[in-house]
Amino acid sequence: MREQYRSQEFDEVALADEPVAQFARWFKEAADSGLHEPNAMVVATADAEGRPSSRTVLLKGYDEQGFVFYTNYGSRKAREIEANPYVSLLFPWHPISRQVIVTGTAERVGRDETAAYFRTRPHGSQLGAWASAQSSVLAGREELDRAYAELAARYPEGEQVPVPPHWGGVRVVPDAVEFWQGRANRLHDRLRYVALGEGGWKVERLSP
Repeated sequence: MREQYRSQEFDEVALADEPVAQFARWFKEAADSGLHEPNAMVVATADAEGRPSSRTVLLKGYDEQGFVFYTNYGSRKAREIEANPYVSLLFPWHPISRQVIVTGTAERVGRDETAAYFRTRPHGSQLGAWASAQSSVLAGREELDRAYAELAARYPEGEQVPVPPHWGGVRVVPDAVEFWQGRANRLHDRLRYVALGEGGWKVERLSP
């Protein structure tokens, strides 16, 4: 299967001064295009031996400090981040022939920030954060459903659910952000911001 990309030109003149501002532009355009879950991103981690793993999670916030998602701190990705903090994020916006690739270092967000976000989650999702020991082996689906039912009885709708101590945010602080625009004949535009040691960013054009 092969598709010929016929997107508009993407050059250095079109870039914002720094990558978060450019990401905000593209993220809005992805959302305005009707793209399903434009905040879905593939998070790639690696363990201490360098063996990689990846999964799709939802971006829950971004600013000049980095890109934030939330997870169980006992999950595979969180354990790998503890052993090896280098992470890659990929936003695969295929319907609009774009990708954004972030590489950087992951760190936990503060508990106040985690608690503030947790309070915005639907009641069922709050219970789910307690019910699931993410990435652990289950004897069967019934085990998970039983844990959820017990929590739903303990914390019915309308009652505050405490923030799990084993759950919280992860911020990926970028050292490089690539913006990929599909073009005809596989001659894609790839513009990458690279962090400078003294602050600021330089822009590189990569061969497709």
